[in-house]
Amino acid sequence: MPPGQAGHRSAPTRLAFVTAPRLAGWVDRFAAGHGRLQEENVDDGLQLTAVDGAMALLTPPWPRDGRPGRGANGIERLASLASQERSLGLILVRRGGYAVAVVTGGKVTSSKTGNRYVQSRSAAGGSSQQRFARRRANQADALVEDVAEHAARIFNGHAIEYIVPGGDRNLAVQVLSRPALAGYARCTRLPFLATPDPNTKILQQAAQEACSIRIQVTDPVA
Repeated sequence: MPPGQAGHRSAPTRLAFVTAPRLAGWVDRFAAGHGRLQEENVDDGLQLTAVDGAMALLTPPWPRDGRPGRGANGIERLASLASQERSLGLILVRRGGYAVAVVTGGKVTSSKTGNRYVQSRSAAGGSSQQRFARRRANQADALVEDVAEHAARIFNGHAIEYIVPGGDRNLAVQVLSRPALAGYARCTRLPFLATPDPNTKILQQAAQEACSIRIQVTDPVA
C-alpha cells in the first residue's frame, strides 16, 4: 500500500427508492441522523450534504421535460415532479423469465409476464460445447423476440412517454433493438432497474421503483 494510504477505504454507499409522498419524511430522518443539510442542484438532481459528511443524491424518476415541479425549495419541487403521472413502458427480461407492462403513477395498468427456458453455461469442451453454445444462443434469441413482440402488443394504444429497461442489461438492450419496438425508439430510456427473475410481485415492485425518487446515499467514512 502506498505511503499515506494506510487504512484508506472508500465511503460505503447504498441505494433507496422513495415515493414522492414519503420524500419529506425521508429527508427529515436523514437530517436527524446526520445533522444540518445543505442543498445543491447538480446535473443528476438534488444533492444533500450533512455536517457529518454524509451525502444523498436525489434523482427524479424522469426529466422535467418542460413540466418542472413546484415548491418553495428543492425537496418540494422534486416531490412535485415525481408526483406527476407519466406513462412508462416497462421491460424486464432475464433468462428465467420476463415481464412487460404499461405503468402510470407507480401502478401496472396493462401487463404480460411469462417464462422461457434458456440454458445455463456449460463447462464441457469441444464439439459438445459448440453445440451447447448454439442451442443456448438460439434460446436467448427466441426469448428476445418473444419479449419484444409482447411489449409491442402491451404498449399499443398507450401514449408511452418513457421506456424503462430492467433485469439482464444485455438482454434488455437486445429486446429494445428489435423491429417490433422500432416505434418506441424516440422514447427516452430511464435508468436501468436491476431485478431478479421477473414475476408478478417483481413487476409490481419495479413499477413503483420506476416512478420513485432514486436516492444514492454515501455514508461518512468512520
